[in-house]
Amino acid sequence: MTYVIIIIGAIFVNNIVLNTFLGICPFLGVSKKIDTAVGMGGAVVFVLTLAVLVTWLIQHYILTPFGIEFLQTITFILVIASLVQMVEIILKKVSPSLFQALGIFLPLITTNCAVLGVAILTIQKDFGLMEGVVYAIANAIGFSLALVLFSGIREHLDLMDVPKGMRGIPIALVSAGILALAFMGFANLV
Repeated sequence: MTYVIIIIGAIFVNNIVLNTFLGICPFLGVSKKIDTAVGMGGAVVFVLTLAVLVTWLIQHYILTPFGIEFLQTITFILVIASLVQMVEIILKKVSPSLFQALGIFLPLITTNCAVLGVAILTIQKDFGLMEGVVYAIANAIGFSLALVLFSGIREHLDLMDVPKGMRGIPIALVSAGILALAFMGFANLV
């Protein structure tokens, strides 16, 4: 039951983009087309899960035992950047087609604050390893869901007659706010 609550909470109730406001840059930047949103969502699921797994292990087996928890943020940033680079190198060698499919999304994930935020939240919420991985996957799915929904809205907005002063980012921000309000309807779910 705990895992179900973690999953529903991370995807719908405490959506990392719409509730916590982490990952706004890729949310606004990659959401112009559904294809790119789906690609970015897939890449985020993979990298976020791997990042939380590695950062949890580093926190519990290196930082905490040696009493250097104050290095958490810088360590996590370096680990996430290194992981993204390693994944990119491995994919280039092992699966060039998957590397081509992910394309620009892997370097974008390096600067996605949602990845760092979920890694830190996993530690702050005192999750065990499995709970942390489930939390990471659920947050990545929530990020992907919000991104795909928002990209669908933005594609639809491109077909509408939007006033000149509201075209582009202004109407996108208003739409994101309305989408966040819609997700607030899930607040009493868990």
